[in-house]
Amino acid sequence: MLGKRAEDYIEAIYSLSKGKGYTKVKELATLLGVKPASVSEMLEKLSNEGYVVYRKRLFVSLTDKGIETAKSVRERRDILVKFLTAIGVPKKVAEHDACILEHILHPATLTQLKKFVRFIETSPSVSPRWLEHFREFCRTGRHPCTQKV
Repeated sequence: MLGKRAEDYIEAIYSLSKGKGYTKVKELATLLGVKPASVSEMLEKLSNEGYVVYRKRLFVSLTDKGIETAKSVRERRDILVKFLTAIGVPKKVAEHDACILEHILHPATLTQLKKFVRFIETSPSVSPRWLEHFREFCRTGRHPCTQKV
């Protein structure tokens, strides 16, 4: 299983290589905020594990295995961003937190979150009543369905 750092590299390669099919060490180093030597070291590892094709001083591209991994990481992040924004987390914060959570949540948790997000997105109402109630609860600290006696 890949660690957070390796998954971040694979996703960065995926993002940077869209359209042209490859990227370069310097582009990765800039995007990830690391030194080119660190990038080269990780690319050697990912190449040995079959995630990338790496040609020193030329280019790096993802293998089918790398593309599949990148898409999986991206899907996890997208699910988490959608969930977090649905419960009222600001988008920028949701994106930051999703980047952290995507690497540590159990697959069963992600599966349920994916189902929940799909449930919200396919709800027949644009703004479901329970979601309005949750937003009201966040504003006031009280559930709108509770009656005063």
